[in-house]
Amino acid sequence: MRKIAEPNVLLHARAELPAGLKLATNEFRDGWNFVTGGAGRLEKKIKTRGWNFIRIAEGALRSGVGETSQEAIANALKLALRRISEHTNAVKVERIELTQYPWFFLARVQIYPYRIQETAVPPAAEEIVCLPAARARRQSLRTPALFAQFDSVMPQLRQMLVVSQESAAGPQ
Repeated sequence: MRKIAEPNVLLHARAELPAGLKLATNEFRDGWNFVTGGAGRLEKKIKTRGWNFIRIAEGALRSGVGETSQEAIANALKLALRRISEHTNAVKVERIELTQYPWFFLARVQIYPYRIQETAVPPAAEEIVCLPAARARRQSLRTPALFAQFDSVMPQLRQMLVVSQESAAGPQ
């Protein structure tokens, strides 16, 4: 297996790439392949062909254990890749932290999702529904409508609070 280090890039096997771009890759697992040559070189090749290498979301940080440092890193990376959206076709390994214990290694790996695409605008996820800000704010203010089960106990809670405050104040 290939040595996993920072800043490696992994491409999804189904990633669409610019015409004429030939990349040397090594298979990792679960449909992901390491790109030989590093992140900077890949980004330069993509931009030279008029495409974009866009970071599309926050990273995923996962931990893994193994008998060797590379096994622990690979296990953490595998778990982190499970958290990546289907809209992502590349990830960049940004940070690796290793801790050695007497019988095993613990690795923490942070990856960031990227999208390689022709246009500069990231794709919108179909499953995300955006509400106008004013509508979302109005809904959050209607607590009884959102939490109907609490509406019936609110008077009792208010009474308990008043009694508690009076007893804390003591006799006057």
